Amino acid sequence: MFARKILSTLLICLFTLACALPAWAVKEKEEGTSGGLDTTAESAVLMEAHTGKVLWAKNPDKELPMASVTKIMTLLLAVEAVEQGRVSLKDRVVASENAWEMGGSQIYLEPGEEFSFEEMLIAVAVGSANDASVAVAEHILGSEEAFVEAMNQRAKQLGLKHTHFVNCTGLPAEGHYTSAYDMAVILRECLKYPLFRRISSIYEYDLRGGKFKLWNTNKLLKWYEGVDAGKTGWTNEAKYCLASSAERDGLRLIVVVLGTPEPKSHFRESIKLYKYGFARYKAVNIYPAGAKVKYLPVSKGMVDKLDVVTKDRVTVVAPKGEDRGFTTHLELPSHVTAPVTKGQQLGFCVVKKDGREVLRVPLVARYEVKKANLLQQIKKVFTRLHSVR
Repeated sequence: MFARKILSTLLICLFTLACALPAWAVKEKEEGTSGGLDTTAESAVLMEAHTGKVLWAKNPDKELPMASVTKIMTLLLAVEAVEQGRVSLKDRVVASENAWEMGGSQIYLEPGEEFSFEEMLIAVAVGSANDASVAVAEHILGSEEAFVEAMNQRAKQLGLKHTHFVNCTGLPAEGHYTSAYDMAVILRECLKYPLFRRISSIYEYDLRGGKFKLWNTNKLLKWYEGVDAGKTGWTNEAKYCLASSAERDGLRLIVVVLGTPEPKSHFRESIKLYKYGFARYKAVNIYPAGAKVKYLPVSKGMVDKLDVVTKDRVTVVAPKGEDRGFTTHLELPSHVTAPVTKGQQLGFCVVKKDGREVLRVPLVARYEVKKANLLQQIKKVFTRLHSVR
């Protein structure tokens, strides 16, 4: 009986204490259910860029308007067109009346005004220029409509299920939306191209011979160490949005926040996610891209052996404190037969921890090996016999 009274008294005291918890303590407890992190963004993703692994997310698939963050896909198609040789950075791009009519942020193109394709891209990436975006789209595929169709096709190729484009600018339109996860995937694809990283990292740029100054809308380039790419967006419908990327000590993170409520909140919420990621995770760099890991004997070739190199970085991202104990294993044939092309896949570098595979990176040929003709093969045989003697 006495024990039951004591237990009852203790329960009452605990209940009273819980009710008296200050607001900050309650909030801290709520945040703890999401790994000690919360955000005012309607949709947010923290992604590790090397493998595309999501480290933290809030409503990652929620379909939302994204305003000028749209231009990341516009820039992706543009830099891919340059990479494929379909357009040149030196091309002269002539502004149409359709481009001139664009509202919102712009560089105030006049119909018939010309800029190089490179300067138009800079106007899109740095100044978030809607008129330049349309001019770029029309230069690549003839019309904005054809370009938007290509944007949606590219989204499908990337496996995106919560993205649909209606224009190349991000101006408000029915049925124009993305999700934080989908936009992180698009930005990750962009980061593969040095041209995108270069123009996206420009903070200020003089246009029209210095008569028109562009300032990058992505203030994290100056406000947060390691940020070197990204795109902001704002409309009444989309609120404040930002997709950006930062790298520190070999760890590259991508942060996307959509629908943050007030001015500068997209910067504040992005920094919050970056701090979380860099504090908790570490990049374990095993091999850089292009590192020689072995050589393979070559039969019927002009040379007897071939260098095998990593196609991409062999890097594992792990929580701090769990960044040891990784082992590597090379999956390769005993030899290769000529001809071999430069970059031809030969096998894999497999990274394991505790016997479980955590990463698989292709191994490729460093250079081309042509097939030797019959006379050359006979000569190689005699040369080897002579060297044995």
